[in-house]
Amino acid sequence: MMDHPRVQACETLEELRSYIGDCQRCPLARTRTNLVFGVGSPRARLMFIGEAPGRNEDLQGEPFVGAAGKLLDELLASIGLDRSEVYIANVLKCRPPGNRDPLPEEMEQCTPFLEQQVRLVDPEVIATLGNFATRHVLKTQAGITRLRGRLFRSAGRKVVPIYHPAAALYDRTKQDVLFEDFQRLKAVLEMPAESGDVSGAQRTEARTRRSESAQPGPEQPTLF
Repeated sequence: MMDHPRVQACETLEELRSYIGDCQRCPLARTRTNLVFGVGSPRARLMFIGEAPGRNEDLQGEPFVGAAGKLLDELLASIGLDRSEVYIANVLKCRPPGNRDPLPEEMEQCTPFLEQQVRLVDPEVIATLGNFATRHVLKTQAGITRLRGRLFRSAGRKVVPIYHPAAALYDRTKQDVLFEDFQRLKAVLEMPAESGDVSGAQRTEARTRRSESAQPGPEQPTLF
């Protein structure tokens, strides 16, 4: 992605959204209705990452609307949170036709946007929703059934994979498991800071040092 350094230069979510604009960087622009950037608190402690917008999200331009969004609201309420207190984004910002899996070239274009969203929000905990987002964030081929509810760490952040709420709409047996996963999320959010944990201020300072010391040249995306 040729404009990756410019993505990293965006200092707010609003600036990043403005820079993305009416994105035409990959063929998904020809089939989408709306680009779905993300929604929620720009300083959220908890960030959700899904795969890509679905039909309702594509029509409304907002992640997690419709039945899956209603279930997500119920899950959040079960741990004392509101949608406005978390941040929600997807790996892809545009809906793939027929809800197919993202293609490598689509991810290549979109991943820097997600990386910058994570850097700007700077969450303590990331909840990956479903197989694709979990494999993308954790760089693993293991499935969500094996990984769900477990605590992982990536670049100083806690990562908890959980089922995608949409999965529970098709398989009702997953609803109880989802509520269990959200209790796990609550427990992770309530965990005391450990000596090895990196605080938001420390991450921000590290990013500033890297930015100041960076030399002109080709940039390679790094995971969060």
